[in-house]
Amino acid sequence: MSDIQQTAQQLHDQFSEHLDVDVEEIEERLERYVDEYKIPLDEARRSVESHYLDEADIERDELGRGGNPTVQAADVDAPDEWVDITAKVVDLWEPRSDSVAQVGLLGDESGTIKFTKWAASDLDELDEGQVYHLGNVVTDEYQGRYSVNLNRTTTITESEEDIEVGDDEATVEGALVDIQSGSGLIKRCPHEDCTRVLQNGRCSEHGEVEGEFDLRIKGVLDDGMDVHEIILNEEATTDLTGVTLEEAKQQAMDALDTTVVADEMRETLLGKYYRVSGPTLGRYVLANDIEELNDPVDGESVLIKARSM
Repeated sequence: MSDIQQTAQQLHDQFSEHLDVDVEEIEERLERYVDEYKIPLDEARRSVESHYLDEADIERDELGRGGNPTVQAADVDAPDEWVDITAKVVDLWEPRSDSVAQVGLLGDESGTIKFTKWAASDLDELDEGQVYHLGNVVTDEYQGRYSVNLNRTTTITESEEDIEVGDDEATVEGALVDIQSGSGLIKRCPHEDCTRVLQNGRCSEHGEVEGEFDLRIKGVLDDGMDVHEIILNEEATTDLTGVTLEEAKQQAMDALDTTVVADEMRETLLGKYYRVSGPTLGRYVLANDIEELNDPVDGESVLIKARSM
């Protein structure tokens, strides 16, 4: 089933109690937005949803939430997905933008995840320590850290249950055998509160944009038994490599090629042994602390393995 077909089925499930509408009709509307007008699928979904809300003469909070998967905090490992989650508000922070009503940390048995509630959503306040069922939230990502956004379609229901919030910290070590695509000097969407990595100059939410540079490493550690995927943000990347964002930009400018930054990182770092500590999000360990170890590593075998990945 394609993404459009899956989205059409989800919308059909939501409106089945209010309208006599076929999945094929919804799919045709989505395809017209996506294929003819080149609108991102999540935006097309909202437009189609608004159309049927008007047709059914109902408000969003009356809409069934069928179709979304129910996830835990540790399950979130991709942006732009619509999900439901039950979690406790672990911490609330002071928003740094007038467009944000609340920002903080949600937690469940699997760990924690950041949330943002937009001011324009006009949703009820969340209380620290309270458990909520949150329906129709959308996932997001910044520097490998995943989060969920509460929007005007989100439903908030208080729960009487309590949740024992799990520890999502991990420490892994091994030889760095690969620096993956998407490492080095990258560009992110410049729109306020959007941090998506651009693909060929395009943001999945805002289309073609003039991106803002960032620095990161997506790497793979091999301890001889298992492999562990890690992400280093700009600060951790600079600490490890000694290369600042401005220096990386200058390297790319001199070579007229942004890929030279990641290539130089591979030449400098592959084959060395590291211990990495930080929270786990999806399959990644986010490097809050990284330490180079002195354990002997067969450099030639590591590089052979790296080239085969």
